[in-house]
Amino acid sequence: MVMVPSVAATAAIGVALAQGALAASFSVSGQSFKVTTDQLVGTGFSQYGALDEGYTMDGKKAVHPVAVSSFKQATIKNLCQSVVTPNIPVLGNVSLILRAGQGAKPVEAQNLYIDVADLSADATFENIDIGVAAKDANKGPAMRKGETSNPYGFAQQADKATLTDVKQTAWATTAGTFKLSGLKMSLSTGVKECY
Repeated sequence: MVMVPSVAATAAIGVALAQGALAASFSVSGQSFKVTTDQLVGTGFSQYGALDEGYTMDGKKAVHPVAVSSFKQATIKNLCQSVVTPNIPVLGNVSLILRAGQGAKPVEAQNLYIDVADLSADATFENIDIGVAAKDANKGPAMRKGETSNPYGFAQQADKATLTDVKQTAWATTAGTFKLSGLKMSLSTGVKECY
């Protein structure tokens, strides 16, 4: 009975995210997480280096270098996102898996930023500029305010980017709007990840 209000609130937030009514931000208490997709098609692409704050496995603060990939608009087919929280008393490891865009409707995002630590994919870029300064990259969304990055550092941009068979480890994902069609979320004990 005590959990009913919180479960209802969580369900309402999930529905609002799925309908694109809320801005979305995924940053799992400074933990990295894994993401796979069959295909990501994004327009207005920029990529530049930055630093994310996080934690080591023993709880100490750490800084992680990332490549920020940003898109003005993106569609994502068959999204899977997973994070494992280790060493929870009594339970041990607990895995959270989020899936969306598995049917005919893909996930849709606007002003999407992905802070990537590791990526493998097949990629095609249209009208790409390589070696621009991060502050001058104007095809994608602007660099985030307060972000720890070098505005004069290396960046690249393209009118369109298509990535297939994506496997990545990320530290954060943020979007102005994130519409998660067919959202499914599950928690389970043990280590269960997207890849």
